[in-house]
Amino acid sequence: MSVITIPRSIRERLGDAASEDFAVLINDIDLGARKDAIAIAEERFERRMSEESGKLRLEISKVNERITDETGKLRVEIEKVRSEVEKSGKENIKWMFLFWIGQIAAFIAIIKFMVVK
Repeated sequence: MSVITIPRSIRERLGDAASEDFAVLINDIDLGARKDAIAIAEERFERRMSEESGKLRLEISKVNERITDETGKLRVEIEKVRSEVEKSGKENIKWMFLFWIGQIAAFIAIIKFMVVK
């Protein structure tokens, strides 16, 4: 808080008591002006905070929508991969059985060849 000094010319005209009262009045006015300035700054800050939080909520909702869209696309792709893996697994089993049957037939042919001689 600043110290107010009353110039000598005013002090001589008003007197000591009136000069002190005048200084108190000026201090009160200064204090009131500071309080008003703080209140105005608080109101502006609160308004700005609410505006910015509204913008932030909007951005968050946009991001959430995008995440939801991308999640849906990802699920579709995962299902495609699952069906391809399942299809290839079935195909592999089919070819393994054919290979085993071929191996058994070759083994039986070798056994017959050895037993016949």
